[in-house]
Amino acid sequence: MKKVELNGSLRTVQGTKGAAQLRRNKRVPCVLYGGESTIHFSVDEAPLKKIVHSPEVYRIEIDIDGQKRLARLAEKQFHPVSDSLLHVDFIEMSDSKEASVMLTLRLVGQSPGVRKGGKLSQPLRKLRVKGLPAALPEHLEFDINALEVGDSIRVRDLKFEGLAVLERPSDVVVAVKMPKKVEEAAAAAPAAGAAAAAPAKAAEAKPAAKK
Repeated sequence: MKKVELNGSLRTVQGTKGAAQLRRNKRVPCVLYGGESTIHFSVDEAPLKKIVHSPEVYRIEIDIDGQKRLARLAEKQFHPVSDSLLHVDFIEMSDSKEASVMLTLRLVGQSPGVRKGGKLSQPLRKLRVKGLPAALPEHLEFDINALEVGDSIRVRDLKFEGLAVLERPSDVVVAVKMPKKVEEAAAAAPAAGAAAAAPAKAAEAKPAAKK
């Protein structure tokens, strides 16, 4: 997992008025929890927005008045009208303690089933996984080079080194299916053939007329 750095300052004044003052100064009220104590601090809005709006997950080294702590983004709150960043929660991380995060799953390669006309679907685009911070990647990857028409991959089929996938084992992650119209056409062809053959068989089975 990529690591980024943020500089923060302890909040001397808490509550609604203190938070409003910080926002007027282009700073975002933040809370860090999960460690020995809960820490209230603030961060400049500009660098924080880059992290918040990124699709990737980062290990964030927060320098709060000279004290560095490793954390990850937990919750963020936006203004309902302006969409400006109002508040951010962080969870403190330890290199020796497993953490659970939601990671994007990217498909790599080309499915032979798709080249044959199949349609690729990916019901799960993000997966919650658990592992030590050093083992957590920026995103997950799954190779689809062997996926044929009719194949489906479930959570229980996934293997990522150093990580445990926390989704339901039976959930489908990615599948290749033949489009419905093609399936219907394929199913209709034998039925049409059978219907055409029926009159001929009936004619053969009809007894010859007596002279």
